[in-house]
Amino acid sequence: MPVDARFSGRVYPPTAPYEVGREKIREFAEAIGDPHPAYRDAAAARALGHPDVIAPPTFAIVLTLHAGHQVIMDPDLGIDYSRVVHGEQRFEHRRPITAGDRLQVVVTVESIRAAAGNDIVTTRADVTTTDGELVSTARSTIVARGTAA
Repeated sequence: MPVDARFSGRVYPPTAPYEVGREKIREFAEAIGDPHPAYRDAAAARALGHPDVIAPPTFAIVLTLHAGHQVIMDPDLGIDYSRVVHGEQRFEHRRPITAGDRLQVVVTVESIRAAAGNDIVTTRADVTTTDGELVSTARSTIVARGTAA
């Protein structure tokens, strides 16, 4: 079944606030093998001009992956998850994610197109503080194989 192209432009509700903790940042840095001291030591982060420990740039995936499931699991959109492969991911940061941030994510379906029998869905996930400050934007493209009309 083809993905419903009329969903292009749809905006999903914001996620519940996520409070960024120092331990979560440290665990993420360990998982990706990045030893930078600003990810573990508040004094090292402050020496670089940050108010507290900062997260590696790809930490935003912790929030945006979960938020993106609103799109993928939307039964009205028509994505067959068993046919999905990840096509592309990129991040644009306004500032580092910092321990103590309270963040939420709003996901927008930017485009849906068919190519070579596949449906290609691109989403934008805007990561903001609960006060509305844009921190990061993640763009993700998924390919639903063999579903295009």
